[in-house]
Amino acid sequence: MAKESVKARERKRIKTVAKFAVKRAALKAAGDYLALDKLPRNASPVRLHNRCQMTGRPRGYMRKFGISRVTFRGLASEGKIPGITKASW
Repeated sequence: MAKESVKARERKRIKTVAKFAVKRAALKAAGDYLALDKLPRNASPVRLHNRCQMTGRPRGYMRKFGISRVTFRGLASEGKIPGITKASW
């Protein structure tokens, strides 16, 4: 499990990206790159990293569910994800 500070930093980045999204789009459309440089670094969506919503794990992220593969397997085995069943043939 990731440190709480790392998860909090990622949540803060998500808020910052959302806050400056409209302003960034307007500046990019206008071609004003000097003003873009003056925005905070964390306002860029490139700096976001997909993390598991439950554990904060950065690797093995399943985009469709928003959780890591480890968490997904645990929840699927317990039957807590609707429509997911363990394959057997």
